[in-house]
Amino acid sequence: MLTAPHFLAQAAQQPPSMAGMLVPMVCIFAVMYFLMIRPQQQKQKKLQETIDQLKTGDAVITSGGIHGVVSNVKDGSVLTLKIADNVRVDVEKTAIATVLKQESATKA
Repeated sequence: MLTAPHFLAQAAQQPPSMAGMLVPMVCIFAVMYFLMIRPQQQKQKKLQETIDQLKTGDAVITSGGIHGVVSNVKDGSVLTLKIADNVRVDVEKTAIATVLKQESATKA
């Protein structure tokens, strides 16, 4: 005769099925994708589009923390920043971390 505790002990000894383990893993990955990965990709895409549209007069901050105004957009991946009076530096476009404003729009 089987008693309840003996029946529960037999059921507890069976390993979980593969589908039972796979479903929570897929759910966790989906949540992480939509909460962490996808927003970062969208932010990076928006920054790249903004960098591609840079023009003379735009105020920017580099990834090193240097504030400057774009004084010349060269062909390729280099642009010239004016960081002080008579001080200009060439930087890679990939070094731009933030585009603050367009100076030409504020003058009008």
